[in-house]
Amino acid sequence: MKLPETFRPRLAMTLVGVMLCSIAVGFFKCSLFGVDPFQCFAMGSWGRFGQMLSYGTYYTVLSLVMLAVDLFLDRHYIGIATFINLFLTGYVVDFSQHTITNLCPNPSLPVRVVFLAVGVVLMCFSSSLYMTSDLGVSVYDAIPIVISNRKGWPFKFVRISSDLVCVAIGTACVLAGAVGAPLPGLGTIITAFFMGPLVDFFNRTFSRPLLERCRAREAQNAG
Repeated sequence: MKLPETFRPRLAMTLVGVMLCSIAVGFFKCSLFGVDPFQCFAMGSWGRFGQMLSYGTYYTVLSLVMLAVDLFLDRHYIGIATFINLFLTGYVVDFSQHTITNLCPNPSLPVRVVFLAVGVVLMCFSSSLYMTSDLGVSVYDAIPIVISNRKGWPFKFVRISSDLVCVAIGTACVLAGAVGAPLPGLGTIITAFFMGPLVDFFNRTFSRPLLERCRAREAQNAG
C-alpha cells in the first residue's frame, strides 16, 4: 500500500510535536505558576461536579466527550496525533515532571520563571508541529481550528477566546467550591493570551515552510 504524500515527515512532526508538548507540560507544572487553560477547566469542573470519579477517569471521559464533539463538527482533525495525545501524553508528562523535580527539587523563583518560559515556548512550538502535520490534533485543539476555518476568523484570536472561556469556567467552579482545583496562576494567564499568537508565529515561520520543503523534496525525488 502506497503511503500518502509526505506521510513520513508528517508522522515525524507529529511524534516530535506530541513528545515535546508533553515535556513542556512537565516544565509548566514544575514552574508552580498555575496550569494551562484546558487543565484549569478540566480540574475546576472535576472538583465541582466530578468528585465521584478519580481525576484521571474524569479527564479521560471529558476527552472522549470532546472527541465525540470533534467527530460531529469535523472529523478531518481526528487522526494519529489525536490518539497519540490521548494515550501517550500523560505518561510523558509524568516522566518529564519526575525528571525535572529530581534534577531541581526546590527551584528558586528565577528558575521557576525559566521553567515557565521554556514550558510556554516549547508548548507553542510543539503544538505548531503536530497541528501542521495534518495527522490529527488533540481533542481540545481541534475546536478552535474548526471554528477558525468555518468562520474565517484568525486562529490566534479564536484560540485566545477559547482559552479564556476555559479559564473563566475553571475559575467559576473553584469559586463555587470546587475541591482540589487550583485557581489560575500567572502561567494560566500567559498561556491564555499568548499561546494562539505564538502557535500562529511558529506555523508561519517554521512548521509550514518545513512541510513545504518536504513536499518539494518528495516531488523532486518522484520526478
